[in-house]
Amino acid sequence: MTPRGKKKQPFEPGLVPAPGACLEWRDSQHFDRWQDRPCTLCDQPTPMRSHSGEPVHKSCAEDWIAANPVEARLGRFASDTQPKSTQRATRA
Repeated sequence: MTPRGKKKQPFEPGLVPAPGACLEWRDSQHFDRWQDRPCTLCDQPTPMRSHSGEPVHKSCAEDWIAANPVEARLGRFASDTQPKSTQRATRA
């Protein structure tokens, strides 16, 4: 059980997509269902959060990656880590 008021730790980011590609943000930690905050890129309210907890629309983050490809390699915005496939190889 976690104590009340304890902030969640940031979760592990995956790869930074190529400029123009889509971010894969499937983890529920990207969505704050309790509070919208101003997007750090467009100042409009958003429930979305980056891996570090920065409020940002997914589309704004993708546009930022396209406009700043060199700086994007530092990983400000990244896709989720992709879990290994749980499907077993089928036998012929």
